[in-house]
Amino acid sequence: MLFSSMTFVFLFLPILCVLYLCTKKELHNPILLVASILFYAWGEPKYLAIMLLTIIVNYAGALAIEKFENHKKLALILTVLTDLGFLAYFKYFNFVLENINHIFSMDIKFIEVILPLGISFYTFQAMSYLIDVYRGDCKAQKNFYKLTLYICLFPQLIAGPIVKYHDIAEQIDDREVNFEKVQYGVKRFIIGLSKKMLIANTLGAIADKIFIQSPDTFSPLVAWLGAVSYSFQLYFDFSGYSDMAIGLGFIFGFKFMENFNYPYISKSITEFWRRWHISLSTWFKEYLYIPLGGNRNGLKRTCLNLGIVFLLTGLWHGASWTFVIWGVWNGLFIIFEKVTGWAKETVSKPVNFIKHLYTIFVFVLGWVVFRSDDMGYAFEYIKNMFGLAKVHDIAYSLPYYVDSYEVIMIFAALICSIPVFRNILNVKRENKILYGLVNLWLLFLFILSSATIAASTYNPFIYFRF
Repeated sequence: MLFSSMTFVFLFLPILCVLYLCTKKELHNPILLVASILFYAWGEPKYLAIMLLTIIVNYAGALAIEKFENHKKLALILTVLTDLGFLAYFKYFNFVLENINHIFSMDIKFIEVILPLGISFYTFQAMSYLIDVYRGDCKAQKNFYKLTLYICLFPQLIAGPIVKYHDIAEQIDDREVNFEKVQYGVKRFIIGLSKKMLIANTLGAIADKIFIQSPDTFSPLVAWLGAVSYSFQLYFDFSGYSDMAIGLGFIFGFKFMENFNYPYISKSITEFWRRWHISLSTWFKEYLYIPLGGNRNGLKRTCLNLGIVFLLTGLWHGASWTFVIWGVWNGLFIIFEKVTGWAKETVSKPVNFIKHLYTIFVFVLGWVVFRSDDMGYAFEYIKNMFGLAKVHDIAYSLPYYVDSYEVIMIFAALICSIPVFRNILNVKRENKILYGLVNLWLLFLFILSSATIAASTYNPFIYFRF
């Protein structure tokens, strides 16, 4: 079930809110647990067993870590390997066999494995719980149902933010639900829904029309239009979903970490990754980069650690060489900035402007690789962007790809990707006029987004199967 669906917005969520907000506090966790299982099972009930098995394994693993102090490392390793085994099988089995067939000119027949929804997210959450218990950052959760709620809590189940156990353990046991939180949560949800339906879907349609064609059938201007449109689509699609998840968390009394902080204003790729998919970046930092040694063992080891992290970051996003190369691409620039000191702050406006252009250039080219079906297509597409490709026959002129409304949405995306409206939801009631205008604007956005949901057959979500 998508957050941006009629079923969720006008059936699932209203019924759940009434049940949750009108019942005693003791019933809140059971209600959310049942709702979360129903939410997941709505899309693919056959994969519910995989998620429940993951929860059982990590529940038992954490108890073993606490009970058998002398063998807790063994318990940790065995449980983590089981988690990664599930992830490897469901996410990378097809990829590995396809490459074996290709490299060795073999023809191994196999049944393609379907990727369960949200497996990358809930596996990382389960591992975070296990490692937190191993480190002594928290106690093992004796209540199986509370651990199940943590791992399968529906607002962040399918596409994050990746919630680390030590950040939310106390909220599972005790949290406050009040009018201020619910009000903020509803507003945050509307902002996310609007990002998704009005901006991401509109620009996604442009990108799809371009990327579906061969790179030798459109001009460099169209190639840049496709790259920029996809860059905005990806940001507003994913950050919109995160806004909706964070808003839903507030409605039910939870506070999730922010997942995006205007990444497109960055002046280095290092800064970009501090602002983009923050929950994933901090997960890799806490549970991989620092345990590998971080930056404590000299520059060469630091660069190696960064390379490992970004190679795995790319692989985490999907079983494809385009994702692997995209991860390596980001890692190389992170290492370059670490070696040269490029990411250091500077007060010079001309220097900052050049740094900002460099960062845009790097991440836009990276998104082309991320979006492409294979590296051959990505290479030809990038060549076209710089006028290096041989364009044989331009199939369509520019107006075919973008109309006046879509141009307006591109400008809206540009404005909304910078912190112009950062504090729009923090306007106080005492400022009655501005407070009223903000609420009217949000109501208008909700009506427009709802109408778009009802009328549109195009409603993809990019991270839905990551």
